[in-house]
Amino acid sequence: MGTGKTTIGRQLAKAIKLPFYDTDKAIEESTGVDIPTIFEFEGEEGFREREQKMLQQLTKLKGVVLATGGGTVLREANRKLLQENGFVVYLQCPIDRILERTRKDNQRPLLQTENPRQRLEGLQAQREPLYLACADFKIDTGMMPSKAIVTRILEEYRSNL
Repeated sequence: MGTGKTTIGRQLAKAIKLPFYDTDKAIEESTGVDIPTIFEFEGEEGFREREQKMLQQLTKLKGVVLATGGGTVLREANRKLLQENGFVVYLQCPIDRILERTRKDNQRPLLQTENPRQRLEGLQAQREPLYLACADFKIDTGMMPSKAIVTRILEEYRSNL
């Protein structure tokens, strides 16, 4: 959340002339409602079900760049889909930078809390081992310009072919 998945994903797709998909946007388009509304009516578990079904659809596509929601890795089946169907990049970002990027964004249901920092720290503690377990490459997106991040991801991807 707030690490630059959509921004970096779009730029990466443009650089290598591939279609870009974002699982959250695809869920919104397929349901006709935004993510906060899904959380409100179906809870996080309902959203995670939709997320897994969308990931199953999108990982069947070949030659695409895919950005997933930050919680996608919570399910082992999702991690397996990602590992088996692509080059997985973990965009790591310091919590201070995430807070700076998301402070005015009310479209992030998991941050609608009294203490967003504490929530982010808890999410990071829970998710980071899962990100690291399924990522082929990790890069810090906290201060590096997005173009440099894209260049570095491409270098790493090409060196793994």
